[in-house]
Amino acid sequence: MLENSLSQLEQLVSDLVQANKALQSANVQLSSELAQIKDENETLQLSAIEQEELHSATVTRIQALVELATGSSTVKASPASI
Repeated sequence: MLENSLSQLEQLVSDLVQANKALQSANVQLSSELAQIKDENETLQLSAIEQEELHSATVTRIQALVELATGSSTVKASPASI
């Protein structure tokens, strides 16, 4: 009976060691994937900031053009009404 218990204990320890190795391997792979995703996220955030800056510059230019067009049509309309 003691021999049987010892054999079972050895098998359980062996199973736990194998499971531990598999979990460590999975952990290494997940850590690597996480690092890649963090890098990608940082790149996407920088890109989004650049796009926001471009959008802001475009809005400013459009507003200036609208003001210019509005001002020009007002100026042109004044002499015609005289």
